[in-house]
Amino acid sequence: MMRKRVLITGAAGFLGSHLCERFVKDDYHVIAMDNLITGRLSNIEHLMPKENFEFYHQDVSNFIHVPGKLDYILHFASPASPIDYLKIPIQTLKVGSLGIHNCLGLARVKNARVLIASTSEVYGDPEVHPQTEDYWGNVNPIGPRGVYDEAKRFQEAITMAYHTYHGLETRIARIFNTYGPRMRLNDGRVLPAFIGQALRGEDLTVFGDGSQTRSFCYVDDLVEGLVRLLHSDYTQPVNVGNPDEITISDFAEEIIKLTGTTQKVIYQDLPVNDPKQRQPDITRAKEILDWSPKVSREEGLKITYAYFKGLSKDELFKKEHNNFEGYIK
Repeated sequence: MMRKRVLITGAAGFLGSHLCERFVKDDYHVIAMDNLITGRLSNIEHLMPKENFEFYHQDVSNFIHVPGKLDYILHFASPASPIDYLKIPIQTLKVGSLGIHNCLGLARVKNARVLIASTSEVYGDPEVHPQTEDYWGNVNPIGPRGVYDEAKRFQEAITMAYHTYHGLETRIARIFNTYGPRMRLNDGRVLPAFIGQALRGEDLTVFGDGSQTRSFCYVDDLVEGLVRLLHSDYTQPVNVGNPDEITISDFAEEIIKLTGTTQKVIYQDLPVNDPKQRQPDITRAKEILDWSPKVSREEGLKITYAYFKGLSKDELFKKEHNNFEGYIK
C-alpha cells in the first residue's frame, strides 16, 4: 500500500522536528517545509537519509505547491518565543495569516486534513483559571505580544471558516508550554533560560516576583496528543498540555536542585502583558482523545538537562543567531 503523505510546516523547529520524527517512525511519507528563519537543519538532519522523508526550504507565507497527493497538513510554522516575535513581528503576523491561508488553499486542492498549532496565548493574561476551550481570552491586540497572540487567534478563525464554508477537514490544537530536547538554549523561554544560566554559571533570572505560574508538558506527551487529535473526528479547539502547575520561583528552585548550581536567583521587572497564570483544563482531551500526559516533570527535566549538558561550549556561550535578514519587512 502507498504510504500516507503528510506536509509539516515549521519542520526544522522544536515541535516540528519531533513531529517529523514521529510520522517517519509511523511510516508516513513526510514532506518537511521550513524557511529556517528560526528553525535549524540540525534538528532534522538525522531524517535526511530516510527514503520516506524530504525537505523543502521554503517560506510558507509565499505560494506553496507540493506535487502528488497529500493526506494531512500540519501547520507549525511560526516564531514561537518572545525574543523571536518581538524582533520579527510582521513575519510572525504573516505566517499566522498568509501562511495558514496558503496551507488551507493547498488542503482544498489536495483534499487533505489540516491540523493547526494554536497556542495557550490565545487566552492572553487569563481571567479564568484553569483555562478551558470555552474561554474567549484576555488579549491586548496592540501590545508587544499581540503580534503572536492575534496571529494565532486569526489562524483559528480562518481555519474554522474554511471548515464551515468549504467543508474542509480541520483540527485545532491549543498548545501549552512544552519542553524537551532541541529547544533553543537562548530563545527567551523560561526553561532553557534557567538551564542555560545554570550551565554557564550565571544567576537565574526571574521576571516579576516569581508568583506567576506555568504548566510544562514534555514533548513526547504533546506529540502523542497531537497525533490523536489529528486522527479524531473533533473539529473544535482542544487544549493539549500538562495541567501540573508550578510558580516560576518554585521552578527556579527545581532547576537549581537538578543542575546542582550554586548561583542565586535574581529578580527583574515583568515584561508587558506577560500572562500571570497558565494551566490547561484538559477535560476535553481526556474525554475525546483518551489522552493525558504520562511523563512527570522530574523525568522530563532530567532528559532535557542531559540534552543541554551535551551541547558544546561554543553552543552554550554563543549569542542566539537567527536568519532574520531579508524577513524584516
